[in-house]
Amino acid sequence: MEMSEVKWQKSSFSGDRDECVEAGERNGKIVIRESDDPEVIVTTTPAKWRAFILGVKAGEFDHLIK
Repeated sequence: MEMSEVKWQKSSFSGDRDECVEAGERNGKIVIRESDDPEVIVTTTPAKWRAFILGVKAGEFDHLIK
């Protein structure tokens, strides 16, 4: 599967802006990119992505929001 075939999803909190983080799935892995620099892609496992999302929901990264 080509990266162009990945169904990228961004947060509804991004609105119409192009400056957001997008996530998708490719070959059983989670792929993440910034919409304004789509050639740079980070790949992780579903388990690591789940742990990260749970941390975000728990407020563990709130200190990074300005």
